[in-house]
Amino acid sequence: MTELNAVRRLDLGYFIRPAEEAGTPHPRVEAVLAYLVDTADGLLLFDTGLGRGDDETEAHYRPHRRPLPEALADAGVRLDDIALVVNCHLHFDHIGGNPLLPGRPIFTQSVELATARAGDYTFDHLVDFPGADLRELDGTAEIAPGIRIVPTPGHTAGHQSLIVSHADGDVTVLAGQAYDLATDFSCAVLARRAAADGAAAPLPPYHPWLDTLAELHPRRVLFAHDAAVWHPDA
Repeated sequence: MTELNAVRRLDLGYFIRPAEEAGTPHPRVEAVLAYLVDTADGLLLFDTGLGRGDDETEAHYRPHRRPLPEALADAGVRLDDIALVVNCHLHFDHIGGNPLLPGRPIFTQSVELATARAGDYTFDHLVDFPGADLRELDGTAEIAPGIRIVPTPGHTAGHQSLIVSHADGDVTVLAGQAYDLATDFSCAVLARRAAADGAAAPLPPYHPWLDTLAELHPRRVLFAHDAAVWHPDA
């Protein structure tokens, strides 16, 4: 039997970010990761993989998709087993499997949904598909026992992360794309620490919501595009 609020990672493929977007001399191949959480209210899926966009987007990112049903099957799960969906934000590489899950509550921030519906942001068929049950939030919300959504804006105005509290008191943060890489998150945590220590300016900025995460004392932070895991003692 799976432990309550246990977290399992799903590999849903990858895409190739062009060098000009990655800020590096070469393109960067980025993972597309989702997470299963065994909650008291049923299986929760955090992000659902790469959706199909237009030809221009396909050529730009050269995605390689692993079908969501296949990834779930490898975890011993079917689409019908998913009870809840949380998307960190509504870009096409995080909501591709949403149309496969009609009737399930999909939690998103109101500002994120409004931005998605305003156009030139994502692909409409992945947001307002037949049977879509979009649940709008305005800030922090507990959506199941020990499962809390916290706004983590930056990558997008409506970006959100999932806080998973375990029976032993440990906390896991599913940070989505709050930071692209675990190293970037680590640098931000150190910037916050330096500021708290009174280090002289100039110092790098960091998102204010890092204060909220720090108060939770997470034992690990997991990301949507990086398989590395941040630990406080790493």
